[in-house]
Amino acid sequence: MRSVDLAIVALYVVAALALGLVLAGRQRDANDYFLGHRGLPWWAIMLSIVATETSAVTVISVPGVAATGNLTFLQLPFGYLVGRIGVAALLLPGYFAGTQETAYTRLEHRFGPRARRTAAAIFLGTRSVADAVRVFATAIPLAIITRWSLPAGILAVGLVTLVYTLIGGLRAVVWVDVMQLGVYVLGAVATLIVALGLAGGSGALATALQAGKLQVFDFSVSLTRTYTFWGGLIGGALLASASHGTDHLIVQRLLASKSLRDARRALIGSGVCVIILFALFLLVGTSLYLAGAVEPGMRSDAIYPNFVVNKLPEGLAGLVVAGILAAAMNSLASATTHDFYAGLTGKRDPEHLLKVGRAASLVWALVLVAGAMVFRDQNTPAVQLALSVASLTYGSLLGMYILASFARIRQVDVIVAVAVGITLMAPVVLGAVFPHVPPVLHWLRGLAWPWYVPLGTAVTVFIGILSSLIARGDGLTEGRKADVA
Repeated sequence: MRSVDLAIVALYVVAALALGLVLAGRQRDANDYFLGHRGLPWWAIMLSIVATETSAVTVISVPGVAATGNLTFLQLPFGYLVGRIGVAALLLPGYFAGTQETAYTRLEHRFGPRARRTAAAIFLGTRSVADAVRVFATAIPLAIITRWSLPAGILAVGLVTLVYTLIGGLRAVVWVDVMQLGVYVLGAVATLIVALGLAGGSGALATALQAGKLQVFDFSVSLTRTYTFWGGLIGGALLASASHGTDHLIVQRLLASKSLRDARRALIGSGVCVIILFALFLLVGTSLYLAGAVEPGMRSDAIYPNFVVNKLPEGLAGLVVAGILAAAMNSLASATTHDFYAGLTGKRDPEHLLKVGRAASLVWALVLVAGAMVFRDQNTPAVQLALSVASLTYGSLLGMYILASFARIRQVDVIVAVAVGITLMAPVVLGAVFPHVPPVLHWLRGLAWPWYVPLGTAVTVFIGILSSLIARGDGLTEGRKADVA
């Protein structure tokens, strides 16, 4: 890579770390570190949510999906918007009814501490794996640029993201996300212009239209086709309900809002932004196809980074690469500190929790780097891989919140439902993610991943209700025996 490009990448990394250092002096306690002392503007939170969703996984992987296919992936974010509206109406009021450090405090209020820790454990497990995919995806362009090995790139990405998260807390993460989003958009627009220019101008889109590369909607009713309108609408809505209503990665940002109104504006606004950004990244992929960037045997996630390094003008390539090199880890430390450490030890001193949270950030950084190494030989598009893995438990998380609305559901019913739900979904999801899994451990082979969350939600809710009914039946039987006696 050219020296100017490397200088721009280095400048971006330094700027991210400097922002963390500047904000570090303002960390007073765990509330400030994890929630930004609930003083962040709604538009910054909105952009941070968008940047979190359109991180390196999206930036390098979604263009590859369009370059090797079409635009039907765009049906998912329409479902995302529907899910966000539901979360804003039904879940956010509960989060702002009282002081809650994490998304799972409300489960403790409804069921008890074991339900809270169960949900937190699910979050930690799922998010650590999904974020490991993010670190893995971010390392791909870094390895291409520097000609390092993929493991070396993973270590470098983990180190940089740890430092700014460890120092600055959520406030640093949010503002770096905002900066990162601006670079993403600028880089995508620049790539689109350059690629279309190489393809002969905007008139080349007519070629893409004739080749079926601009198809957005597929109204076929199918559980095996990956991207359909119904799968995108239903699966996308439930996926967004879980990720933005129960996943602490997003809820942590919403809880940093000044008010419920601001949180709703940030959440719904992010849904509109994501539709626009996904459309942009997909069109980038189409333009790469038209520019001849798709080479035989090349993994789809490498198409965009290779084009950036080899075809973009000097300086612009460095700017685009700089925007790819970031990911977030702070929410893992928050759930560890508040949902496990504070609950199990009884220690809730804010200054002490701040120290524990920073230590947890270090531990999770090591976990994510180790997890990313596991995925380094994967050829599945990173965006599909990350969403598939997250879907393993998102259905059960969402099912817990749905069960909370039933008056007769007990804490034990919820825990049993989650345990059964995840156990039954594991062979469905992991069998698809890891192709070398024995056939006996790969259930519902061929089921498209957007249907994972609806299936997991349905199973969890059904088991929870069934457990409650069985308990009530046993109670009635014991009551009758007592009456007879």
